Amino acid sequence: MEKVFSTERMRKYFENYPADEAKAIRHYQLNNSVSESLYPILCLFEVSLRNSLNRELCGKYGTADWYLALSTQPGLKALNNEVTLAKRHITKRGETITASKVVAELTLGFWVRILNAEYERILWKDLIRAFPYMAKSERKRHNVSAPINKIRDFRNRIFHHEPVLWNIEKVEQIHSDIYKVCGWISKDLPEFIKYIDRFPDTIAMAKNELQA
Repeated sequence: MEKVFSTERMRKYFENYPADEAKAIRHYQLNNSVSESLYPILCLFEVSLRNSLNRELCGKYGTADWYLALSTQPGLKALNNEVTLAKRHITKRGETITASKVVAELTLGFWVRILNAEYERILWKDLIRAFPYMAKSERKRHNVSAPINKIRDFRNRIFHHEPVLWNIEKVEQIHSDIYKVCGWISKDLPEFIKYIDRFPDTIAMAKNELQA
C-alpha cells in the first residue's frame, strides 16, 4: 500500500494502528468510501451556489456578462484575474467564449471569495438575495461566508483525495452545513439532495467498523 499510494499518504494510518496493518488499510478504504459518498451533494452544492450568485450578479449589472465590469469597478479588479483565467481555459479548448461558459468555468473559490469581508461593501446587499430562504434574523454576510468557506476547504480535501475520516464529527457537521446552505438557496433543494445522498449509510458503516 505504501508503494502504491506513497509512504507519506499511508503513514498516519499505519501509525494509528501499529499492530494491525489490515485495519490501517481498511481505515484508508473507508476514508475513500466516505469521500466518494460526498461527491454528489458537493457537486449540487457548488452548482446551486454558483447559479444563485450568478443570477443576482446578472440583476445587479443588468447583463449576463456582468464579469466584464470587474476590470473597471474599483475594489473588484482583483477578481478579474480569475475571469481572465476562465476565458483562457475556454479558448484553449477551442470553444467560443460565452457568458454561460465563463460562469461555469469560474472556480468554487471565486464564488466563495465574493462573499468574503473584502467585498461586503460592494456586493453583499445584492448577493444576500441569493439566499432567500435564510432566516431574516441571520442574514449577515459572515453567517453565510463562514459555513461556505468551511465547505469549500472540505471539498478541496475531498477532491484532492486527502484524509477526512480522522474527525467523524467534523465530517458530519460539514454534511449538515451543506444541507443548511442549500436550504437557504431553495426550500426544495435539501429534499432533492436526500434522493442521491448515500453519506448517512456510508458514515454509519465507517463508524461501526472503526469502533469495532
